[in-house]
Amino acid sequence: MKLASRIMWYVSTRGIAPQVNFEGALFSGYAPDGGLFMPEELPQLDRETLCRWSTLSYPDLVKELCALFIGSELIPKDDLNDLIDRAFSRFRHKEVVRLSRLKNGLNVLELWHGVTYAFKDLSLSCTAQFLQYFLEKREKHVTVVVGTSGDTGSAAIESVKGAKNVDIIVLLPKGHCTKIQELQMTTVLKENVHVFGVEGNSDELDEPIKTVFADVAFVKKHNLMSLNSINWSRVLVQMAHHFLAYFQCTPSLDTHPLPLVEVVVPTGAAGNLAAGYIAQKIGLPIRLVVAVNRNDIIHRTVQQGDFSLSKAVKSTLASAMDIQVPYNMERVFWLLSGSDSQVTRALMEQFERTQSVNLPKELHSKEKFYSLGMLSEVVTSESVSDEAITQTMGRCWDENQYLLCPHSAVAVNYHYQQMDRQQPSTPRCCLAPASAAKFPEAVLAAGLTPETPAEIVALEHKETRCTLMQRGDNWTLMLQDTIEDLSRRWRGHALNASQ
Repeated sequence: MKLASRIMWYVSTRGIAPQVNFEGALFSGYAPDGGLFMPEELPQLDRETLCRWSTLSYPDLVKELCALFIGSELIPKDDLNDLIDRAFSRFRHKEVVRLSRLKNGLNVLELWHGVTYAFKDLSLSCTAQFLQYFLEKREKHVTVVVGTSGDTGSAAIESVKGAKNVDIIVLLPKGHCTKIQELQMTTVLKENVHVFGVEGNSDELDEPIKTVFADVAFVKKHNLMSLNSINWSRVLVQMAHHFLAYFQCTPSLDTHPLPLVEVVVPTGAAGNLAAGYIAQKIGLPIRLVVAVNRNDIIHRTVQQGDFSLSKAVKSTLASAMDIQVPYNMERVFWLLSGSDSQVTRALMEQFERTQSVNLPKELHSKEKFYSLGMLSEVVTSESVSDEAITQTMGRCWDENQYLLCPHSAVAVNYHYQQMDRQQPSTPRCCLAPASAAKFPEAVLAAGLTPETPAEIVALEHKETRCTLMQRGDNWTLMLQDTIEDLSRRWRGHALNASQ
């Protein structure tokens, strides 16, 4: 396993864009051909490496994975280790990520000990450190544009607030995220943070962002980038969740072959699912279960090969997963097709045209053996109603005095179903993406009492700043104007600094 010193190249899932290194993938978000960046070749971890990694802490697992997928020519090992230590320095728990072992074989991996109480703090704090590292080296400035369904915005703001080489623009769906989520964004009054409240849902606010990013000359001129879950850097760091889940829950590393662990992944945009599938592909013996709320496109894709939009986004208690378009499924399709960019491009272009693709027919028509059967072998899925979410939250509290957030309950619901069916059980780990403290409305809906930490209570009394994007406004134009204004400001600063 001497791969860390090589340059890792990234290619687009659609096969037309030129290859880039990690820095190129980090700053691009989408590839210029509309695809997503993936490693050109995946390293294979042998048993010896897995055994060596099994005793590592979460930050050390992130360091190993990043060294493997970035390469020391780009970021020397000592620099990389410093960046990752700095990224996790504000986490409330010394282990950064913690496993709670609860009754009846329920293992909950708490990914929410960061500043904003959600798993996105993990990948975004690292991503922001990588960004600033390259920007300082190149003496460049970027404007980050983020659309959020709730958690990404605040985690992205926290990761770059006050950074001198970065401005961040966040579009949040007014009235579609919780009060706490909104306050975590609107109360950050740093000069480089610009928050817009959009009168629409998270899919609608993605439209002006997509339009702006489709203008390649504009993107280049203003050094624009996205930090949404399609950014490869975020997927890379999220692979560590799966490694830690495996090492904490595997009964032994002495058997041949290594035992399987089931990892239950609650998801909206499928970033954590893509990360888990890549972890599996490079040698981690996990079985993936994807758990979604009533916005069930991923579930329908796994069960029937039906990758098609519903008529509308359904509002659920697990609001951060109220997403219609799971962008990272493109990475999953690409891996399933044996890295065939032609198949992936045809599939995604049809989806973009018609909002509907029937998976097996599309893949078979290319005379490919990779079909839906293979997807359902790789991943199991379930879709969970609001009623099942509140029941799961109630049951977990009754059995363990442990409060789950509604997204974590989507995963734990699967565990309870398997237990109640008395299925012979593989060890299982449920990923918990957020703290219940962020979702008091859902906790109350489950008939439970919210526990709110002091720093969240304090948000209520802070000054807020947010620009409204109303229905009828030209959102794209408002976004372009803001970006142009920030570019002018940065050029003014740079000019003053050089005089």
